[in-house]
Amino acid sequence: MTSVREEVTAGGEERSIGYAWRVVSVVGLAGVLTALGGSALNVALPQVVQQTGASAAAASWILLSFQLTTTTLMVAFGRMADMFGRRAMYLGGLATYTAASLLAGFAPDPWLIVALRVFQAAGTAMLLTNSAALITDAFPRARLGEGMGVYTACFSIAQLIGPTMGGFLAEHLGWRWVFWYNVPIGVGCLAWDAYVLRRTRPRQTERGMDWPGNLLVLLCLGGLLIALSEVSRRGWHDPLILAGLAGFAVTLPLFLLVELRHRRPVVDLRMFRQAAFALGTAASFLASCARVAVVLLLALFFQAVHGDDPVTAGLKILPLAVAAMVASAGSGFLQRRLSARTLAAAGSGLVTLGLLALLATISPDAPYPLLGAALLVIGLGSGTFLPSNTVVLMDGMPAGRVGIANAMRLMLQNTGIVVGTALALSIITAPLPADLHDAVFAGTLHDVSGPATAQLALGYRWALACMAAVSALCTLTCLGRRRAGRRAAAGR
Repeated sequence: MTSVREEVTAGGEERSIGYAWRVVSVVGLAGVLTALGGSALNVALPQVVQQTGASAAAASWILLSFQLTTTTLMVAFGRMADMFGRRAMYLGGLATYTAASLLAGFAPDPWLIVALRVFQAAGTAMLLTNSAALITDAFPRARLGEGMGVYTACFSIAQLIGPTMGGFLAEHLGWRWVFWYNVPIGVGCLAWDAYVLRRTRPRQTERGMDWPGNLLVLLCLGGLLIALSEVSRRGWHDPLILAGLAGFAVTLPLFLLVELRHRRPVVDLRMFRQAAFALGTAASFLASCARVAVVLLLALFFQAVHGDDPVTAGLKILPLAVAAMVASAGSGFLQRRLSARTLAAAGSGLVTLGLLALLATISPDAPYPLLGAALLVIGLGSGTFLPSNTVVLMDGMPAGRVGIANAMRLMLQNTGIVVGTALALSIITAPLPADLHDAVFAGTLHDVSGPATAQLALGYRWALACMAAVSALCTLTCLGRRRAGRRAAAGR
């Protein structure tokens, strides 16, 4: 017979799991909201530019300001969440994002849109920094992978519907609704989040901010990200690019020196002494460098070489997003049979195979089924890797360090996105004359010069070879972490 104590424990666990899945609904809805904003705006940007009279610089900064702000603020907000409580930070982030979206729709000037995108990014940083931490706090360790997998799948949903939604809103309702649609959804999410999330007592012993460290993070990462984000448009010899890289080179050693001496550093370098954390964050960076540019590169390839329109090119990339969504949702349940370390290594290996398949097949006359199959493999690998790697990083992290650990993961992941995208765009255009670069990004190269499409395909092979090499290094990093985990378990 089952004892009364066992029944009480089982009932308590059931109630705990119920709350955990409600937390997933909270962070999943907010994740879809913010991810939709980015993917919808990418498609609607030409309408924004035309109707506001934005210059090329303003158009670039409408996108760039969001990316830079999100990445540079994550670590500071992760630290503040550990200090003051995740619920307050999360609700504050959602309110900030929603209010900024409302005001952006009324903005009469493109540079005011840029300023409000900075506030949108600040709200997004508060949300993303806390999302994985809230799931980690809510789920029992044995089922953490399930929650993380479903949460990660939400971003694939946004990738599926965001571009179509952005095009529809911009064409039929006007560019302002690309911002305004966030408002009713944001208010609904805010009410649901306030109802679901439990109040927690702030950690009084963790008070104190490393203001010099935060400033140096902003200067260091800001210089690097500005340089890498603008290099494909300006070139490596532009003064802005050189100044950004020089700023990064000067502030990085200064930042490390300050963090080693500060009592409460914004980035606790001692965390990198743990093999699981050090190798896990390295894998996040390498995986982002290797895989994130694939969607952009293939969208450009289908338009510039095959002559597809944007909608058709988007549909051809859907296998990657669908596969990533399915694999993300299923990875947590696979963790009941396989360890998260094993799944992360397997996912990274699949991404490497998919990139090698693209490398072997890409050409001006490459049949789509082969390219689509390679995208499918990359999507399966990406969807398996992301939640599994996050579980390895977050599982076992002390409660007072979950926020900052997740923030550091996201910071390196976002930096990897910028680094990988900038380098890939520079490599694919390297074999082409400089006067044809604009035709690549406009998707009109096939109309301008037929022979140039073969040169572009050569650039793609160079870029894919580099991306496959980085992905292989990520796989080796995951295998090294798996081996280190086994040794640590055997030593206990």
